[in-house]
Amino acid sequence: MRTDLLALTPDSLAALTNRGLVKRAGKDLEGGAPALRTDADGTVHGEFAGGPTASLPPGGLDAGRCTCGATGICRHLVGVVLAYQRADPEPAKRLAEPWSPGRVTDDELTAKIGARLMAAARRTEKAGYTARVRRASAADPVPQAELDTATVRFLVPGDLGFVHTDTVAGSRDDVIALAVWAFRVADREHPGAPDVRITVGGGALSGEGSGLERALALTGTVLQDGVTHLGPGLDTVIAGVRRHLDDAGLRWPLLAVDDIAGQLTAYRERAAHYRPELLAGHLAELHARHRAAVRGGVPSSVLGTGEAAETPLRRARLDGLGCRITAVGDQRVAEVYFAHRAGSMVLVLRSQWDDDGAALPERRIGSTTLAALATGNLVTESAVRSAGRTVRLAAGRIAKTTVSPSQGAWHDLPPSLLVTDFAALSGELDALPPRPIRPRVAAELVRVVAVAQVEYIGYVPGDQRLDAVITDRAGNTATVSATHTGAAPGRLDALAAVLTGQEGEPRFVSGIVRRAAGDLVIDPIGLAAGDRLVVPDLRPAAGTGVPATMDDEPREPLAMALIETRDLLAGAAHHGLCHLPPTYDDRLAAMARRLTMLGLHRVAQAVTGLAGALTGDRDEAAEHAWVEAFLRVEVALELCS
Repeated sequence: MRTDLLALTPDSLAALTNRGLVKRAGKDLEGGAPALRTDADGTVHGEFAGGPTASLPPGGLDAGRCTCGATGICRHLVGVVLAYQRADPEPAKRLAEPWSPGRVTDDELTAKIGARLMAAARRTEKAGYTARVRRASAADPVPQAELDTATVRFLVPGDLGFVHTDTVAGSRDDVIALAVWAFRVADREHPGAPDVRITVGGGALSGEGSGLERALALTGTVLQDGVTHLGPGLDTVIAGVRRHLDDAGLRWPLLAVDDIAGQLTAYRERAAHYRPELLAGHLAELHARHRAAVRGGVPSSVLGTGEAAETPLRRARLDGLGCRITAVGDQRVAEVYFAHRAGSMVLVLRSQWDDDGAALPERRIGSTTLAALATGNLVTESAVRSAGRTVRLAAGRIAKTTVSPSQGAWHDLPPSLLVTDFAALSGELDALPPRPIRPRVAAELVRVVAVAQVEYIGYVPGDQRLDAVITDRAGNTATVSATHTGAAPGRLDALAAVLTGQEGEPRFVSGIVRRAAGDLVIDPIGLAAGDRLVVPDLRPAAGTGVPATMDDEPREPLAMALIETRDLLAGAAHHGLCHLPPTYDDRLAAMARRLTMLGLHRVAQAVTGLAGALTGDRDEAAEHAWVEAFLRVEVALELCS
């Protein structure tokens, strides 16, 4: 007897197919039931008069076959189920014997969803998750578990072939295991309770955990499956992780998860700002912060636990430092930088517009323009600062903001923002922790640099880059370096004009500072010259040309090897550890040999370790090996660049 078919209610059949198909199958039976026969293995065949033959082996409706030619489950398969039920003289009583999905064994789960999805479910269990368990009742004879990611309903007692979830079939079948384990916990801790909320797993949280375990389970899913194989069902998981991090006040990991979500969305939408190396960096960053926290790092700086999500500012003066324009597909993104003297920090106001040919500097932001904000000083009572040091002007209070032109009077900025000694700035950069565990603040390395003298200006045509060597009062040098982009066509012309004195004596350069091959480099966003503030990214192309041409510089072999290794590792996150091409191990081995020849032995060992981990089941050990390799490459690249 096929008790699974007898247990299916019309509602269950509608859940597995659709209600219209069930009604049509029932109407077909009114014209004549199919002739039924059952094989020894339990397969039920239904031969319709003058029509097709449908066969239903054990294992669920998806295993059924019909000669009608329809794809998927057809009305004839549903008709066989209904006819089989009507032919039974004593219909099965589903609730005659209480049954719990918690009785399903892990072996049965593995046979249903496969070892890979079982491993994904184990990662979620290790991090911990919550579920609402509803047992079968007279009102609703179907037991179900409500998870953050899906609702799982067990339509037939003891048969995983008749499990219904509200996710796309095959996209998140790991939720079946999560639901079974939720019932096990409910059966053990709350026996007999018809409706109960429980927490499953989370053993890592009971010790000296970082609180990032759920986020790490998310990174494991992305790494194993890869961006190219993830469906939209992961959005619910991300939302649950975000809520957990937000409730715990873990600001920097929360921002990293936001960036992961943004990259996944960009890939699905085929947006131009999807970059595999950025996604890989965000995934590795969460692991780096977890490691630093559990190994004695300072949680407030590593996890951002002391940061409020948003902080309204009292009447504040914000000094415009310039602007950076970037292109994201057909949009232009403007980042306006402000020095907040009272907070000794730089804040960033972001806006974006479609590139419809309109003059970008005249774009409106509230009651003023982009150009006025980038070259002005604000006095405002409507500013709201985020934990990540972005700022917005609160809606409805824009009238309480005034903007006046700036003359670039930056000499009295706080010492943490104003650089007069290049050697001291170099020491400050050298002392920074690795980027993956630093506070996640915008404009972290934006400084105002005093210019004592401009020694040399040159243009590198191969890179479309303008370099200028400047000195401080002690004679220490730094390089102001800007690269041409179509989003800011006048950038190089404006920079050359200011540094050659055409707009007055250059006094200060505001920009993003970094180290490159031991030298101090400034990517300029604004310049104070004479009695004005010049923003190169907002200037039109002048066509006046640039100074003397310099020879193209040869690529640094160390940096190039690290960049290529990083891109190779990022490809693993893009395609998924479970879907790598057969040649991937060989490419890793080749990169490891190259790194060894360049003297990067520890980095090469990590890359070799990943190659070894990929020879097995590519489970959690492979994830840890990937993280180790990627972090070592990222840190080495940061040090040598």
